[in-house]
Amino acid sequence: MSTPFPFTAVVGQDDLRLALLLNAVSPAVGGVLVRGEKGTAKSTAVRALSALMPEVDVVSGCRFSCDPDSPDPGCPDGPHEPGAFASRPARMVELPVGASEDRLVGALDIERALAEGVKAFEPGLLADAHRGLLYVDEVNLLHDHLVDLLLDAAAMGASYVEREGVSVRHAARFLLVGTMNPEEGELRPQLLDRFGLTVEVAASREPDQRVEVVRRRLAYDDDPAGFAARWADEETTVRARIVAARELLPSVRLGDGALRQIAATCAAFEVDGMRADIVMARTATALAAWAGRTEVLAEDVRQAALLALPHRRRRNPFDAPGLDEDKLDETLEEFGGSDGQDGDGDDDPGPGGPGGQPEPDDAPQGGGDAAARPEAGEGGEPQPSGGAGEQSPARAAEPFRTKVLSVPGLGEGAAGRRSRARTEHGRTIGARRPRGALTKLHLAATVQAAAPHQRARGRSGPGLVVRRDDLRQASREGREGNLVLFVVDASGSMAARQRMGAVKGAVLSLLLDAYQRRDKVGLVTFRGSAADVALPPTSSVDAAAVRLESLPTGGRTPLAAGLLRAHEVLRVERLRDPARRALVVVVTDGRATGGPEPVALAGRAARLFAAEGTASVVVDCESGPVRLGLAGRLADELGGTAVTLDELRADSIASLVKDVQGSRRAA
Repeated sequence: MSTPFPFTAVVGQDDLRLALLLNAVSPAVGGVLVRGEKGTAKSTAVRALSALMPEVDVVSGCRFSCDPDSPDPGCPDGPHEPGAFASRPARMVELPVGASEDRLVGALDIERALAEGVKAFEPGLLADAHRGLLYVDEVNLLHDHLVDLLLDAAAMGASYVEREGVSVRHAARFLLVGTMNPEEGELRPQLLDRFGLTVEVAASREPDQRVEVVRRRLAYDDDPAGFAARWADEETTVRARIVAARELLPSVRLGDGALRQIAATCAAFEVDGMRADIVMARTATALAAWAGRTEVLAEDVRQAALLALPHRRRRNPFDAPGLDEDKLDETLEEFGGSDGQDGDGDDDPGPGGPGGQPEPDDAPQGGGDAAARPEAGEGGEPQPSGGAGEQSPARAAEPFRTKVLSVPGLGEGAAGRRSRARTEHGRTIGARRPRGALTKLHLAATVQAAAPHQRARGRSGPGLVVRRDDLRQASREGREGNLVLFVVDASGSMAARQRMGAVKGAVLSLLLDAYQRRDKVGLVTFRGSAADVALPPTSSVDAAAVRLESLPTGGRTPLAAGLLRAHEVLRVERLRDPARRALVVVVTDGRATGGPEPVALAGRAARLFAAEGTASVVVDCESGPVRLGLAGRLADELGGTAVTLDELRADSIASLVKDVQGSRRAA
């Protein structure tokens, strides 16, 4: 077994280490979500924590790690005889991003359950992690249904496996730690809330600290065992402190004054529900125990807020996580009572900590005066690129709920919430012979396949004689996530500030919809004489929103260049992820200028998408009393449909066809 990097040798990352240690002291805190850029010791710190966890006593031979002092009465390996136990280190179990549901919760032998009436159960990772640590790297890339199962088990302390009326339950209490890089996509807000604490980590910008990181890492790589031995005393000290804090925890008093501060803080930051209050109370209690105190102080409440609230105050995925520390201090002081405000010396949560994140500023301003070169009239052509100055970025209008745009047909892409697809979860639409292990039994089809052979198989009792060849896998239809590629016209004809603000608001609304439907997104812009890939396809909707906010405008309208660049992006993406279908959203007024025959070139480029059957929609941004209908013609060339900005709204009276290519409604 390889020697882990010592926990106490991690340089900096004070908030990360504190959050992990608090959960080691009190697993009831609810786990930790670690957010940060790549290469910031997220995984290293989590793996190092497992070496500090105290040993656990388990019932000998129990696959579910039952506590010999209070064995689980419903344990599938029970009932257990008293007295037989063994001690072992607490386990750290890693859940791979590509794991199956059976690997996570365990597998039930359906064939034996039907034919013999026995519960033959093979434990999964949740059973292995019981009374230990479950680590999910890149938790934001985990399939939604696996995240749901994982967090439900963490909340209930038990895992349930239900297959066609046969059920198995076992205890599953563990310290849950997830790490993620926000650039690769966000977790849904309701799932963020299920993690007790969150920390933001970033690489230090201090040269001395960076030098020390490199020095320690090189020393560890050269001699892992020797490096760990040099930190053995510090590791032993921290391990003993965890044990002492656990023993002290039941004696810690959470007074009414601290409870009032907790409740007032959660109310002041308008967090949803009561989970934040409970997590803050448990975290503050663990902080007091970690400090060796039996009384929760205001400084504990303050630190608990910095760890438990940043991810809960986000109202939409484009909000920056973090807390206004001045507002936090004012609230604690107002409701401090006799405790007072004792956290003055704890204002700095450490580099990369969750508190003190700046609030989003107004949209960044580009060079030049926005009014220096006024835009041509709504119905007119833009000025030539040589004479049209670049406009400063317009602020996006308020986002709104959009109509559903989906890709027609039945796909087989990654699970999501946009278009119809064959999936592991959803409504049953048929049955087939299983390919590999059986995961979802179609009971009626299985019985129908086995029934004609009962006499030949010598059936004499009431039970059904089932063979492997009789089993049928349920075919299910659910929803998939798509690649939504935005092709945005940023030319002079779109650059009037009020108009461009409305356009950005519409794209931002579609981005929010893509986030909720678990899509990948990409952004291609065109202006002047060329098109640019502002954002290659990614799961990070946040990154797309940032690129959109700072999008400059002005110049001619190279529509053909924008479409050709989008076509190339899709070609490359099909090689990387052939199962993920694309939806192209062209945001333009339909004008094409610059170069010879710009309209004809744009038409030929558009017909490339139609020839390949790529789903597309044109968001018509033309406004004013006189409309040329150019966006509608472009939609016809693409083989898609055109909608106006008003029709894009979900509450619009105008009807919008949900399938962008006009596919017939399913019967």
